[in-house]
Amino acid sequence: MTQLEAARRGVITAEMQRVAQRENRTPEFIRDEVARGRLVIPANVRHLAGSAGQSPSANGHGTARADGATAIGHPGARDNGRYWVNQTVTQRWQTINDPDTLRGERAPKRLDPTGIGRMITTKINANIGASPVQSGTQAEVEKLQWAQKYGADTLMDLSTGGNLHECRQAIIDHSTIPIGTVPIYSMIIGRRIEDLTYDAILTEIERQAQQGVDYFTIHAGVLKEHLPLIKNRVTGIVSRGGSLLAKWMIVHNKQNPMYDLFDEISAIMRQYDVTYSLGDGLRPGCTADASDPAQLAELHTLGELVQRARTIGVQAMVEGPGHVPLDQIAFNMQLQQRVCDDAPFYVLGPLVTDVFPGYDHITSAIGATEAARAGAAMLCYVTPKEHVGLPKAQDVKDGCIAYKIAAHAGDIARGIPGVRQWDDDISRARAALNWPKQFELAFDGETARALHDEDLEVDTDFCAMCGHDWCSMRISKEIEAFASGKDPDFQPQRRVMRSPGVGNEGRELLQQRAQSLPVVGDKHACHSDLVTDATTARAIQDEASASG
Repeated sequence: MTQLEAARRGVITAEMQRVAQRENRTPEFIRDEVARGRLVIPANVRHLAGSAGQSPSANGHGTARADGATAIGHPGARDNGRYWVNQTVTQRWQTINDPDTLRGERAPKRLDPTGIGRMITTKINANIGASPVQSGTQAEVEKLQWAQKYGADTLMDLSTGGNLHECRQAIIDHSTIPIGTVPIYSMIIGRRIEDLTYDAILTEIERQAQQGVDYFTIHAGVLKEHLPLIKNRVTGIVSRGGSLLAKWMIVHNKQNPMYDLFDEISAIMRQYDVTYSLGDGLRPGCTADASDPAQLAELHTLGELVQRARTIGVQAMVEGPGHVPLDQIAFNMQLQQRVCDDAPFYVLGPLVTDVFPGYDHITSAIGATEAARAGAAMLCYVTPKEHVGLPKAQDVKDGCIAYKIAAHAGDIARGIPGVRQWDDDISRARAALNWPKQFELAFDGETARALHDEDLEVDTDFCAMCGHDWCSMRISKEIEAFASGKDPDFQPQRRVMRSPGVGNEGRELLQQRAQSLPVVGDKHACHSDLVTDATTARAIQDEASASG
């Protein structure tokens, strides 16, 4: 019985209970949202059990539980603010590294169920995957861990090179978050797309379901009759799956095999409770192509497929654009809700302009924030390497953090109860000039601490930006007419204390930032501890600038 079938029968599964805990909702609310189709819980029975691609034991399904070591919410969160998505990097890293937390039957880790839907907190997805050019299984598992650490709620393995089966299994076995794939990538390894057969499609779908994949991107909405609509596009078909299937249809003069086999694919997915992520094979690849007839024609087909999947008992979410100007994003979210009967919308970006390669994690996070505000359920991250290369671990980190910002900003704008408590807590610590508390509450406190200590290794009632006399926070605390900085629960232990220092990541960050200036010990050569006057410091800086 799938999560959708259970919900429709009024049953609250262990997975629904876990999602309710993580979302600060009642189990009944989660059950009703799943039954409505407005929320999905991608949870393959084999990943739930951590069975390493084997059949789980008799009690393997339904073993989702809240491990005692798995904290909920940001440090110090009150009951109405205990959201899993508000956990800090430090909290997440503890869960990942604790061998006794979420341990699987045969795998190092098992799935901790996640809900995706617009009535709960906005989720983010990270894409990783080996390519024919570089990377491999070990590197992809490292990227998975970085993605989980820096906020990814789900992850897609988009590998197109190396040992895809081995890499996929390793990712599933080390993951506590849902894993998605695009099965057509594996279907064409060793064969031309023209030679893809119906049997090969169903065989690969079942093979990946048996491994424990939680959701599949299936590009079943690209129909043969849609292809003439791309004629006037600037960038044509930018989806790999969409372009491959378009070529197959043109060569064979037949309908999309994923559409023709939809019910057979659904039957396999139902057996393992794999969720559909109905792919947008005709998504716009530039702002000029946004909201065009091809994109909208496919969207209406996806709405039909949502209903067909639900009829069979399979959960379904819908993938969305792409590249969309800022003023069209809300329209796209609202149209999808109407056409697809409010199935969760999972959007890539959207990117709001096309001219910033190398910075597209920022370009897209702007669009993602608006998408989250307007009702997107999950945001697929974009890294700085988008359009130009294969992301490395640092790119995964940058993409995840950009999208955590977008998702959290969207949740605040939507007014989810208690979600802003995290922001209010760090604001109280900031007003009190309590540096240790700020870094404890910050999403990535290690980076924040390192940047603070780069200039001032003492926690005092001012920072290096303003200094003592110009610090507005310090001055505000002295103004009796305001409560700013006076909350007793957020006061520092002492007004002045030595920084506890930074960890390995912080030291690496400071070393990178120090490359433009000579360093003595762990301080720039122009640091006030090393030179006696500003003139000498300026001379050192000018010399470094000239040589750089």
